[in-house]
Amino acid sequence: MSNFVVSARKYRPALFEEVVGQEHVSQTLKNALRSDHLAHAFLFCGPRGVGKTTCARILAKIINCQNHTANYEACNVCQSCQSFNDNASFNIYELDAASNNSVEDMRALVEQIRFPPQSGKYKVYIIDEVHMLSTSAFNAFLKTLEEPPPYAIFILATTEKHKILPTILSRCQIFDFRRIQVSDIVRHLQHICKEEKIEADEDALHIISQKADGGLRDALSIFDRIVSFTGGRKMTYDDVINNLNVLDYDYYFRVVDALLVEDMPKVMLIFDDILRKGFDADLFVNGLAEHIRNVLMCKDEQTLRLMEVSENLMERYRQQAALAPMAFLLTALNLANDCDIHYKTARNKNLHVEMTLIKMAYIQRAVELAQRPQTVTVEEKKNPNLNISPPVEAVVEKNTPPPPLVIVAEKEPTPIAVGRKSPLTLSSLDDEIAGESVATEAAPKPLLAEIEIMNAWQDYLDSLDSLMTKSTLARAIVTYSEDKLLFTMPSYNTQGILNNEKNAVSSFLEQALGQAISFEVKVDASQFPEEPKPAKPLNGIEKKRVMAETYPLFGELERRFSLRE
Repeated sequence: MSNFVVSARKYRPALFEEVVGQEHVSQTLKNALRSDHLAHAFLFCGPRGVGKTTCARILAKIINCQNHTANYEACNVCQSCQSFNDNASFNIYELDAASNNSVEDMRALVEQIRFPPQSGKYKVYIIDEVHMLSTSAFNAFLKTLEEPPPYAIFILATTEKHKILPTILSRCQIFDFRRIQVSDIVRHLQHICKEEKIEADEDALHIISQKADGGLRDALSIFDRIVSFTGGRKMTYDDVINNLNVLDYDYYFRVVDALLVEDMPKVMLIFDDILRKGFDADLFVNGLAEHIRNVLMCKDEQTLRLMEVSENLMERYRQQAALAPMAFLLTALNLANDCDIHYKTARNKNLHVEMTLIKMAYIQRAVELAQRPQTVTVEEKKNPNLNISPPVEAVVEKNTPPPPLVIVAEKEPTPIAVGRKSPLTLSSLDDEIAGESVATEAAPKPLLAEIEIMNAWQDYLDSLDSLMTKSTLARAIVTYSEDKLLFTMPSYNTQGILNNEKNAVSSFLEQALGQAISFEVKVDASQFPEEPKPAKPLNGIEKKRVMAETYPLFGELERRFSLRE
């Protein structure tokens, strides 16, 4: 078996200048070495595969280097550098906190720190995955981390900074490693291809970089797998997408081209082809949303730098962006986002995606319908059944459904009360269609007969459900004179009840009489007869006397049976 070394180890950076995508960390550490302001504890945190442990080893190597360069890089010549390269250094210790996370492990480390280095100036302790330490182990390590010996330097590395105790964070100099950009990974892969004499397409390297999601170690692992798949021949774009099960960009370009011309059958066939090749529908929806987003970014020269694609693919995006309207892109992106949100809760997931594609296919028609002026012509006024939209039969014949995004709700006609003249005339309607404002004189109100008013008032009383309100308003004296209705009430309490019903009375009378009518309420107790006061209640003797006077036999009965007191 050959001594094959994976690219992640073979091309692991040995100098700060070789570190990919972490210039802010490299430059800060080199400046600290140059100014002799090196801290005693560092914390390197960030996602996986971005160079945390690599930078920790480079820093530990430079600290004990006996003859560093002018740029403060390791010389790789001195005894310390040679022993480090041979993994035989006694001054650099690496500890995996995932498997050494107990209090006993930390106590053993603290005991080891007590001894100074036999050669060199510093003893460097690199603790990887430090967030795996238990709380007791952290507490046992806390005092040594805060006040270590002058020859001890700690470099902690973690992918989950939030799991580390705040007391540990406050004692370390923290460096946040960021995800590596696609362009940086592509340049590094091109360098490896040059060193290994491997021929690769730029589009293929872009797909590998995007699949790595900002981790260089993942990108190198994928790269080794594709190299093994190609077997020494040229690494092509098709090789990468077939091996990584990535959907080809060409599908998205074809889908958007079909959507722009409202070719819904072609879109359905492309989606079916994608499903037949084993791709999930949600993967297609997410890829389509990202594709539409990239097309949208190409609409403006200022946002082109947000595109992480090759130059060949960039030109194709620009061509499609020139054909796609902005309204189409924004609406399609919104539909794709809604489809992705509701995809997990959908019963028929493929149908859910197909409905989204159908809506996208008729976006432009829906936009045109929404922008259409809502005007009413004279012919439409004469014939209410006239429909300005194309008939359903014509849509069915063309095999194209109506626009799915725009729902036009017709306003209900305003009811016209009986006896009232409509304010719309043919001339005023023509003036409104032509956009002209014609002032018309108000027609005089017709005179109302008193019998009509009394009948309307009685109808209102009959419509009341409250017997108290009905009996109170029935006592009102209603008179009509000079186009005004006058209500006379016997007291202020009854006036208040009528005032509470004023809006309801006005609306009912206006509806019944066909025109608005004003009325006034006043109080005049003199026009109402005085109600008889209730009689004083009788006692027992008075009741018997009244009964005897009213019924003579009652007195005879009282005498015979000696009922008198």
